[in-house]
Amino acid sequence: MTMKLKASVTALAAIGAAFITVAAAHAQEAVTPAIAGVVNAGTKIELIKDGFKGTEGPIAAPDGSVLFTENQNDTIIRIAPDGSTSVYRSGANGSNALAFAPNGDLVTVQTLDARVGVIQPQGNVRTLAAKVDGGLGFGRPNDLVVDKKGNVYFTDSGANANANPKPDLSKIAKPAVYRISPEFAIERLANDITRPNGIQLSPDEKVLYVANTAGEHVLAYDIAANGKLGAKREFAKLEGFRQTDNGTSSGPTSGADGLAVDAEGRLYVASNAGIQVFTPKGEALGVIALPKRPQNLAFAGPDKKTLYVVGSGSAWRFPVLTAGYAGRAK
Repeated sequence: MTMKLKASVTALAAIGAAFITVAAAHAQEAVTPAIAGVVNAGTKIELIKDGFKGTEGPIAAPDGSVLFTENQNDTIIRIAPDGSTSVYRSGANGSNALAFAPNGDLVTVQTLDARVGVIQPQGNVRTLAAKVDGGLGFGRPNDLVVDKKGNVYFTDSGANANANPKPDLSKIAKPAVYRISPEFAIERLANDITRPNGIQLSPDEKVLYVANTAGEHVLAYDIAANGKLGAKREFAKLEGFRQTDNGTSSGPTSGADGLAVDAEGRLYVASNAGIQVFTPKGEALGVIALPKRPQNLAFAGPDKKTLYVVGSGSAWRFPVLTAGYAGRAK
């Protein structure tokens, strides 16, 4: 090969590498479609940071920051308003999702020693619930929401059959949705969901939403005045429902995970397709795509008009047109 030809090949290789770099950069610059009342077309998805080991449970904190869990590192991360990140708390018993109670307690669902508890400033963990049915443990508490009265609604997605060592399934409760009262009484509300995951309340707290990761729909239950749930119904059909076999798990999945509501009662769902948005009647409004699959989300920032999303080891944010519901932290 002549020197001139070698130079041409080298130049072409450099151009190709540059093209790939630019293409990769553009792939990370996901923008939203226009969804009336939700986002303007072309809104940029801002990457806050990636490289986290597990990302879950974002929530707006009273000081204007956002907290989320890096559950594979047993750490709670703080995102400051300027987008910088720091460790808020190390060693939180594998906290997965976060919620603030009306009295300011930081309540978390915890996966290392499976339970629901309060993370206290001095470093202690106060247990709210660890057993049901006279001694059965939880499989993997997954998500939670706390209402205005202090009731803690949470999901337990069930034991991880692929864990090492394998759990003794005879000692673990089946997947279910629970409520812990302000008096610390625990009640099973539903046990007919294959894999309950994200959980959320409507702004008026009259409807309970549950994401079924193994199903094609977000489910909903009306909440009666006495706190009892009505019949389960299919609230909204999800895009991206598919069969999976990733080596550690298999079966049908929508990827339905975290849920959030805005001030107008729209429901936002993190799923395989992205962030899917539905009216209070379950009508699909559109999908906001992200560079990677999202896992959970929360409204925060000034007037709660920024949507923070975490998933696949990354954290993002982008402005929205309608604020998140202001009556709860989430």
